[in-house]
Amino acid sequence: MSEPIIRFRDVRKAFGPKVIYRGLNLEVFPGETLTVIGGSGVGKSVMLKLLIRLLEADGGAITFHGEDITQMKEAKARLIRRRIAMLFQGAALFDSISVGENVAYGLHEHYRDEMTETQIAERVDWALSLVGLPGIEAMRPSDLSGGMKKRVGLARAIAVQPEVLLYDEPTTGLDPINTERINHLIRGLKKALDVTSIVVTHDMKSAFTISDRMAMVQAGEIILSGRVDEFQQSSDPRVKNFINGIAPVNEDVETLLRA
Repeated sequence: MSEPIIRFRDVRKAFGPKVIYRGLNLEVFPGETLTVIGGSGVGKSVMLKLLIRLLEADGGAITFHGEDITQMKEAKARLIRRRIAMLFQGAALFDSISVGENVAYGLHEHYRDEMTETQIAERVDWALSLVGLPGIEAMRPSDLSGGMKKRVGLARAIAVQPEVLLYDEPTTGLDPINTERINHLIRGLKKALDVTSIVVTHDMKSAFTISDRMAMVQAGEIILSGRVDEFQQSSDPRVKNFINGIAPVNEDVETLLRA
């Protein structure tokens, strides 16, 4: 396997007394889709935000092509955000502007001195076409279904033609048809754009469908990383229970239910 494109090394993060990561170690390799799983509140989305410096790590190192993102000045960190784009959980579209303006937002932010308005419009059309929504530039986010909003958010992410795509719970709140549509897009964009992808999800069916490798977060660290079949065959009860949706037995509750 080639050298990792991204490395988390002994990363620490806490919000007051709540420790999220006490020693996060993870590697991401070029061209792969790595899916990060784990229960609610364990810090899966925090990991993505640390990578693009929406949050600052308390310690450790996060490297991208060998450069430590945590030590970069903000001006250089902005250049990294041209190469690492993110689809946020709720799509995070701006309701006050059109779909086309939403998709163009990152282009205006990062390439306003390098691209003409005509070139930006062409890139917006290209991005919307890739996610199966050509010609909707004039629509408003309020006119879109939940699945369409996700796809517009994805169009905005790919419009900057990133090297790495981050997906934060891409199928949350979607019906089975739209869930499969998003899974298909994740797989298709990997091939079409040759991107490296990190997907955060608790949807195990999606995880098994889209992943080259997986990693599970629990108790402030990665407890397992490996191929999909390694997760499916894992004997670790923490992994097995999560994958199969088995909650630990609360004996007090069990006693009350039997009373």
